[in-house]
Amino acid sequence: MKKNTCKTMTLSKGEMNVYDFGDMRLHAYKTNDLIDDEVFIVEKDGKAVIIESPCFFDNIRELTAYLKDMEIAGMLIAYHGAGASFLPDAAKYATKNAVDYSENGGGKALIDNFTTAFGDAFDSSVHKITHVVGEGNVTIGGMDFKIKQTSEAFDIEIPQINAVYTHMLGHDCHSIVAGAGHADAMIAELRGYLDRGYDLILTSHYTPEDLKDVETKIAYLENLKKIAAESRDAESFKEEVNRQYPQYSGQNYLDMTAGFFFG
Repeated sequence: MKKNTCKTMTLSKGEMNVYDFGDMRLHAYKTNDLIDDEVFIVEKDGKAVIIESPCFFDNIRELTAYLKDMEIAGMLIAYHGAGASFLPDAAKYATKNAVDYSENGGGKALIDNFTTAFGDAFDSSVHKITHVVGEGNVTIGGMDFKIKQTSEAFDIEIPQINAVYTHMLGHDCHSIVAGAGHADAMIAELRGYLDRGYDLILTSHYTPEDLKDVETKIAYLENLKKIAAESRDAESFKEEVNRQYPQYSGQNYLDMTAGFFFG
């Protein structure tokens, strides 16, 4: 399955890209919200498992309407815990560390910041997890998922469509990189994607990507370390990164990365 082999539906605010795998379908919802969220729906035999949640009220209404003819088997809530008015009665799955991340940790801090920034448009309520899961296999609605715990929450492998969900990739946008060691850990994870040969990489803030995009991101991360080693300070680092990657989005992420390398 190629990343562009999909049917696109334009909604009133967002966009839905639908990938047909025969007995399963993947619905990739591009919210077009203020933080470029993506939500994924894996569908089989009329049942749906949702990965992540929209967190702006207009997207919540739009996606709820889109799902009206599907039976919601459950939701996997990893990095985006806000938006609890979305499908409040659905079964919700997460690892223990993902629960802590959204309720008390870095995820909670982000939710607080977004609430301040976006006001009443943003649903700051946090999903209540009904099923705490650990690493390994979990079956929801007759569909198999493999949970891999990360430092903040968890990634999800979807074997039946040869895809993996993680928080961020973005082959032409900056990422939050917390120093050289973190860059090395990201590179190791991405090389694992190449070894496993996934068809699609799904992320919270980008449309589905592929292994060519993974290679692009690895090269970016290697170069980011090199630029940091040769830079005097955060400003010269950002200046050089922007010179070499003028079309990249996510300037706020680059600002945070500079802070980690030169804080």
